[in-house]
Amino acid sequence: MCRFLAYRGEPIFLDELVCAPAHSLVHQSLHAVEAKTGTNGDGFGIGWYGERPEPGVYREVRPAWSDENLRSLCEQVRSKLFFAHVRASTGTSTTRANCHPFTHGRYLFMHNGQIGGYGRIKRRLESMIPDELYDRRLGTTDSEAIFLMALANGLAEEPVTAMARTLKTVRGLMTEAGIEEALRFTAAFTDGENLWAYRWACDAKPPTLYFREDNGNLLIVSEPIDDKTKGWREVPKGCSLVARGGSVTVECLNEAMGRLAA
Repeated sequence: MCRFLAYRGEPIFLDELVCAPAHSLVHQSLHAVEAKTGTNGDGFGIGWYGERPEPGVYREVRPAWSDENLRSLCEQVRSKLFFAHVRASTGTSTTRANCHPFTHGRYLFMHNGQIGGYGRIKRRLESMIPDELYDRRLGTTDSEAIFLMALANGLAEEPVTAMARTLKTVRGLMTEAGIEEALRFTAAFTDGENLWAYRWACDAKPPTLYFREDNGNLLIVSEPIDDKTKGWREVPKGCSLVARGGSVTVECLNEAMGRLAA
């Protein structure tokens, strides 16, 4: 499983969160404590918003702990909204195209989890991605496929409902194929202003996801980057965290999926 963080708030240098804390994301790339694997060395990526509406992205196949360019870049880039991700592959190759975050226009997306038995439904799943979005499929991961499917389902307009519809569709394909492995999904999505995070699994065992608010600044992480007593709250299972405008709320992803079944 991967580790990630998302930040929205007053502009800060990326290294304040990505590199500097005692249990920073770079540290987690080698010493994660709340993941199935302690090492996340199959590449990394950062995505940030600056003066343009589209985000900048830097992705690399080297482990985050050994890339001096990552530290230098993070020390120089200041942003009000950014994503960072360290990857532990669930089977697909280690290439830049398979490293998170993924982009489409002004949107950023990153994922931690897996589609159980992905190889058995990959062709059917990809057939549901419209041609104009499939042209954006540069890698081979299940994460990128989910992102493009969600965009086709209206992610830009209704981020919670669209993701609920996408997960429900993927789970249906798995059931039809007789796949018993779990679909586990924590993810973050942004349009450059607002931020959504999701935590869901078909077996009620989703990967960990935490958030902390501090003077209007929001930080979302796979696992805390410092002492867990310092204001961290767990995103409830089966829910979405929604940071829209100045408010941060929790919406039930399970309820959204249930409404689709009605």
